[in-house]
Amino acid sequence: MSLRSKPGFLSAVGIFAACLVSVMSAIGQTDSAQKPLMSEQAFKDVQVLRGVPASEFIETMGFFAVSLTANCTTCHGDASAGSWEHYADNTPLKQAARRMVVMMNSINQANFGGKREVTCYTCHRGDRTPRVTPTIADVYNSTFNPIEPDQLLPPASTEPSADQILDKYIQALGGAQQLAKLTSFAIKGTSQAYAELAYPFELYAKAPNQLTTITHTEAGDRTTVYDGRNGWVAMPTDDKPIPLLPLIQGDLIGAKLDATICFPTAIKQALAQWRVSTPITVNDKDVEVVQGTADGGRTPVNLYFDSKTGLLVRQVRYTDTKVGLSATQIDYDDYRDVAGVKMPYKWTTSWLDGQTVFTVTQMQPNVSIDAAKFAKPAPPKPANP
Repeated sequence: MSLRSKPGFLSAVGIFAACLVSVMSAIGQTDSAQKPLMSEQAFKDVQVLRGVPASEFIETMGFFAVSLTANCTTCHGDASAGSWEHYADNTPLKQAARRMVVMMNSINQANFGGKREVTCYTCHRGDRTPRVTPTIADVYNSTFNPIEPDQLLPPASTEPSADQILDKYIQALGGAQQLAKLTSFAIKGTSQAYAELAYPFELYAKAPNQLTTITHTEAGDRTTVYDGRNGWVAMPTDDKPIPLLPLIQGDLIGAKLDATICFPTAIKQALAQWRVSTPITVNDKDVEVVQGTADGGRTPVNLYFDSKTGLLVRQVRYTDTKVGLSATQIDYDDYRDVAGVKMPYKWTTSWLDGQTVFTVTQMQPNVSIDAAKFAKPAPPKPANP
């Protein structure tokens, strides 16, 4: 399901700040090197999705929402709209969801040796009630949407090679020698999530792979930090009931990739098993599709490069959850010259239940950045009333 094709759905869901499954029963933070906070420790009345990290549990809720074109109150009830406490209410739809997860797991175990081949989305496809009868529109609809590959595809026996495409990308940005001169940069701009006001944001990046983004909202700061090894996300309690979580698994891989793309001379080392897939069109541009992986081949990272300019126009990556893969897509636009290096002045981050557009108004290259900017953030303080 395309986010852009469901404006009513996104309006209801907004960013995932408004969409969690149940209320916290304990708040705790752990470094990513330590054992993560688990779902049953963080939330009340967790029955089926026990034994998974709280961050994965939250992303699973997004997978449910997209699969059924639902929002938080659909399952948790109207009372949950203004109170985390009511997310623990035991509603009929929550009970149905638990039965469906058990059924899905049973189907995969009985028919596919436990491999996840059937998910919520397999049948629902954005409908609350799965359709069982094909329609004429399904047969003759001329709209074609290329399927995003969610697994590593066999390498294409075509030119150019992955190495050639990545080399062209480095050259398009300004060349390896010029890129090596860029050791840091600081950004100011606006961040606008779907159905939200535009908020000011700051971004700090330091070579080779440190990255921090801070968005200032009336509820408090939203902060994402990657220090070169570990990562965290801090959110106001209006957004999430857990104010600080470590980035783990696919989210940590994604944070590292984002930091690498800021200083991309090491991009070939960031992923493995590089291969070229079939070219497609993105936003009326012919693009070369290159795949790599950072988790041993379990999930791919798909990179899309403009065939003419060589610039990166999109990346798509996945985080694994108990019920399916959760996709994150970043589209890059408006490249401008900064200290001899082409840098995107706009990027749009989309995930299963939200979308945020970042627009740069000021970019300063090679500035001194306090090391504290890349330290583990404190839980955000409530904004002034």
